[in-house]
Amino acid sequence: MTLDEMLKLADDLVFAKTGQHLNDLQEKIVRGTIQGETYEKIAEDFHCNESYVRDIGSKLWHIFSEALGEEVNKSNLRSVMQRLQVSLFSNVVQDHVQVNNINFCERTRHPPDIPNSNFHSQETPTLHHELSEMPELGVFYDRTSELETLKTWILQERCRLITITGISGIGKTQLAVKLLQDIKHDFEYILWYNLDNYSTFPEFQAELFQLFEQQTEQEPTAKNGNRLKLIKFLQNHPCLIIIDNLHHLFCSGELAGQYQLQHQEFCSLFKKIQELTHQSFFLLIGWEQPRELAEIRRSNLGYKTITIRGLETRRVENFVREQGLGEQEKFIQMMNQYQGNPLWLNIIANLILEFEDLIQEMMDNHTIFLPASLKDNLQQQFNRLSALEKKVMLELSQDEKPVNLAQLLQKRQIHSSDLFNVIQSLLRRCWLQKQENFYSLPAVIKQYIIDQND
Repeated sequence: MTLDEMLKLADDLVFAKTGQHLNDLQEKIVRGTIQGETYEKIAEDFHCNESYVRDIGSKLWHIFSEALGEEVNKSNLRSVMQRLQVSLFSNVVQDHVQVNNINFCERTRHPPDIPNSNFHSQETPTLHHELSEMPELGVFYDRTSELETLKTWILQERCRLITITGISGIGKTQLAVKLLQDIKHDFEYILWYNLDNYSTFPEFQAELFQLFEQQTEQEPTAKNGNRLKLIKFLQNHPCLIIIDNLHHLFCSGELAGQYQLQHQEFCSLFKKIQELTHQSFFLLIGWEQPRELAEIRRSNLGYKTITIRGLETRRVENFVREQGLGEQEKFIQMMNQYQGNPLWLNIIANLILEFEDLIQEMMDNHTIFLPASLKDNLQQQFNRLSALEKKVMLELSQDEKPVNLAQLLQKRQIHSSDLFNVIQSLLRRCWLQKQENFYSLPAVIKQYIIDQND
């Protein structure tokens, strides 16, 4: 009997009893056990702690024992599977063999039927998805590589905490909506939570407990109250939690990603999420990522971040064609100045269609025009900058060419340590662009800063 055949039998047994297939960790435990690996080795390969693997293994052996009517454990799993294989296929004239009310079909190998069993109604597991705050997908611009990266991080690498950052209008939320549509059936519990200026941690926690309401009564009481109770639930159930507009947790007038005092509980939760082993995933979306996460992302396998950039030139060309705009080459040159930002492109496209004569003059003079709605969009983010960031932005707006750090240190009246922190913060906000060792302002932002100071 091959390893794949044993895994298939194990999957059939779990599906028959729970209505769910083996998840990645369960499959790894079965595979490792059959191959004679220790719990310690399985945990090391899966990047989680040994006690958690033991707990999941114990639950698996219990499922197998109930399904087969005999005791199954780590030491006898292989022999049990081999005996089951013999009993299933020894009589080749039979189409079906029944083991403890579980029917296995030799020819079709479909998920097993469970006649006269209470589990039959659970073949499709109950999904608890609270998505009332999730926006509609609308037009989804080409983000294939970003989408596949996120799927890999969640479904294969089991990364527990992910941030999606980028400037306003770039398509962060739309990407998350598309991702959720593609993977939502992999999760028993899903919550989309949209932060605003008045959100509190108790309110967020209450939303989660309301989602978990049917199950929490069965969870063991946590000695440290609701905070630990929440972590235990996330450890025991496959959950996907999406938090949009994360930047509302952070201070305005400070460098990027510094928590407001009243939101420190979110900081503690995110720290536990990326440190502890569990079955759940948090996806955080916003203009900024938490500062402490940005500083540990390279050394922590539980956390990753992706920064969404503008659409590629090819996609901008498609956009110009789809909008039915005129002289395409000129319009493409003009639209490329707007950083491939979908929101900004739509604002400018509407302007072109409304004021065609004026736009022709703009193109001839290479003017970057900022309609009121685009300025309002930038103003919300500009208001969050620290005084030092605004000072550096103003000084950079006066440079015709990109400058390096040596030039910045030589000609600016800012202490070197402050300058490094400011540059780092502006890069994280996507308000500054870096090419090799040179820094400059994106064209739209540069024009906005100039207009602000005229």
